[in-house]
Amino acid sequence: MKYCYLKAGVLLALGTAILAACDKFNTEEPLPQEPAPFVSLEEVARLFASLPLEAQHLEEVHDAASASAGNGYDEEYRMQDLFRAPGSGVGDDGETKSAKYPHPLRELLHDAVLSTKAGEGDAEAWLDSLSLSDVQIYWPYSDSWNGEGLPIITYDTGDGALRNEGFALKSDGTVEKILVSEEMAAERPVWVMNRNSDADYKSLELRRREDPSWGSGGGDILVKADAPELRTLVLRSFKAKRQFDSWLAGGSEFFCKVGAVEDFTASTEAELRLYEPSITDFMIVVRRSQVGEVLQPNAVLVSEWNTSEKTGLSSCAFMLIEDDGGTRTSWKCSATVKYNSKAYGIDLEIPLYTRDDIVWRGSLTRSYIEKYSGRAIGFGDVELVLELISL
Repeated sequence: MKYCYLKAGVLLALGTAILAACDKFNTEEPLPQEPAPFVSLEEVARLFASLPLEAQHLEEVHDAASASAGNGYDEEYRMQDLFRAPGSGVGDDGETKSAKYPHPLRELLHDAVLSTKAGEGDAEAWLDSLSLSDVQIYWPYSDSWNGEGLPIITYDTGDGALRNEGFALKSDGTVEKILVSEEMAAERPVWVMNRNSDADYKSLELRRREDPSWGSGGGDILVKADAPELRTLVLRSFKAKRQFDSWLAGGSEFFCKVGAVEDFTASTEAELRLYEPSITDFMIVVRRSQVGEVLQPNAVLVSEWNTSEKTGLSSCAFMLIEDDGGTRTSWKCSATVKYNSKAYGIDLEIPLYTRDDIVWRGSLTRSYIEKYSGRAIGFGDVELVLELISL
């Protein structure tokens, strides 16, 4: 069988580029391509429940979920990684670990699908679609697994349900239906088939590995000798008081978005008009077991916060959302700076999506930030510590 490991979007972009490059040599219309079969989460859950799982298969999924969590993502094992590099998590380098798993899950899946699909061609097409899809195995509370017990397999219903039917393989080879809840998932292994939503975003953990200075509040900053005092605004800690999604959908991906005017040293109104606002945008993943815990992002929000009363940064635009996708839209807002003690607003447009949960959005003034620097502040159901540090 041929396994295809590229994302569908990558294949589409590659095909579009090739067609565009060859257009001047070929005037014929390209042949239409059949769309890949849709992969149902319930179908995948039932298939996995029928597999004769062994200890090595549970170890493979656990290794991948642990690797994803260690890389700053949720406890997840994407089908793309399952077929491409068994045991790899989101954010791994993609090197195969197949030697550790003599009979990996992808082979078990291949054998099972060949026996159920009509014809090898149909089986290969379905498996290729699965390997290209955004389907994944989500293993909540995998960090408390004791290494024993087969999982119950369930799936995300997509409607916010708190319970769903699950499937478990019995010793006689039949599949038993069980009602699954989050409380059950915290006590015994439960695999949830859902869809990945965070793999395209680089986590703070990966950013720190690329640039260790993230942990100390950002990279090196060059300051002009005649510039006013500059400070750095840092998100020191983050605590989510509740989960925003059904447990079947996974943990919460929070996006912090800040718009401000950095290194503001204008001396004329003409220079003022040359300034472009910067937007900081990064993701913080809160796993189900981390609700109520204080996380330490130590992430820079505004690297150069001008404190001058006459030409300083008066406010910044701040938005915190829990990502749920939908249609792309934006929040139009402004950041304020001062020139000759006079306030000027600079327009900003910060992207968000229609189904996102807006935890908080608004303007944070300099006086507010200075007053509460280093202290816990409640922003809806999230508690943050913002801190101004001297350079």
